[in-house]
Amino acid sequence: MEKESFNLQVQGSYSKLKSYALKLTQNMEDAEDLTQDTMLKAIANQDKFQDGTNLKGWMYTIMKNVFINNYRRNKKSNITHDDTDNQYYINNTSFTTGNEATSKLALKDINNAIGLLADNLKIPFLMSFTGYKYDEISNYLSLPLGTVKIRIHCARKKLKASLRTYGKEYGFSVDE
Repeated sequence: MEKESFNLQVQGSYSKLKSYALKLTQNMEDAEDLTQDTMLKAIANQDKFQDGTNLKGWMYTIMKNVFINNYRRNKKSNITHDDTDNQYYINNTSFTTGNEATSKLALKDINNAIGLLADNLKIPFLMSFTGYKYDEISNYLSLPLGTVKIRIHCARKKLKASLRTYGKEYGFSVDE
């Protein structure tokens, strides 16, 4: 096949390749990049294409292989993609640190507030906080499921009220 004819056929399959790339990547920009990489590889490897075979199938195979290789490469280098609109904070070179004293004080206040809860609220709340499911708590404490849910809700409400000073800092209010 002549080079011009081959290039035209490759370019003509752009939209179909792009839709396949979109299915693979689930991202429009990545799909465009994958499509362009596929077309570039196809044109660069024209000599490997055998006349009379399915060009579209050949290009889909190239695309799938490029996608898999990129995935493996990204997985190996542990690259994470951040889709944040404002990259300023990510690329900012200034160094900032948090104040650990404030966090320790807040944790101490939280622990004190939990300690002041009545046992009938504290125990279900702490079990829920450590990962037990409502039905597990209900079975363990031999209480109806609704009672467990109400007690956990009441415990949260009392904790929010007693920790009101941290509301703005941590983004909650007593009214929630």
